[in-house]
Amino acid sequence: MTERALTASPQVLPCGTAWPDDAVEVARVLDAWGVRGGIKVLPFSPDPQALFCTKKWFVLPAEKPTGVRKPGAAPAEAAGKALPKLSEPRLLRVKNAKEQGDAVVATLEGCEDRNAAEALKGARIFVSRSAFPTPDDDEFYWIDLIGLNVVNREGVALGTVTDLLDTGPHCVLRCAFTGDEGQSAERLIPFVGAYIDKVSLADRQILVDWGLDY
Repeated sequence: MTERALTASPQVLPCGTAWPDDAVEVARVLDAWGVRGGIKVLPFSPDPQALFCTKKWFVLPAEKPTGVRKPGAAPAEAAGKALPKLSEPRLLRVKNAKEQGDAVVATLEGCEDRNAAEALKGARIFVSRSAFPTPDDDEFYWIDLIGLNVVNREGVALGTVTDLLDTGPHCVLRCAFTGDEGQSAERLIPFVGAYIDKVSLADRQILVDWGLDY
């Protein structure tokens, strides 16, 4: 279940609502959807349940300008059609959300036309981790695995999980460690039952069947 790392954010939004301490980045706004203020969202997880578990989406402005202008097309500003882009953190209250192909489309309170929806293009969507659905016993959110220490059956420390890679068939742990000469190095361990013995979130540890020379 792919979610992004926590991001430092304001304690209180302009609307007076507190930004959650456990906010997790789960998606980004791709574009407007329809003409009545709907938005199209790209979730980071192929199973976007985090977007459906709450009606409160917290958003931050895009990190970089979004969109590519078609050759020969004039910028919106030059055409007198500049739109007010999202410039501060906001709380979006979701009326309806549903999957549409690889994306999620949603309608929002107070977002009644296409111009308002286009102003959200590129916005980063966060959800409180406490609102996530409870995963099955053999499932884990990526965000919960980052920072765990990886140890093999012999008790040898293999590193700390910094990220995961989605290869399609399965995920791979990216484990950072310090090499023999003091240099930073990385170890990749498939996150599959054949190599993962136990994940203990309480102990902040993953026990694996993996050698130092693999």
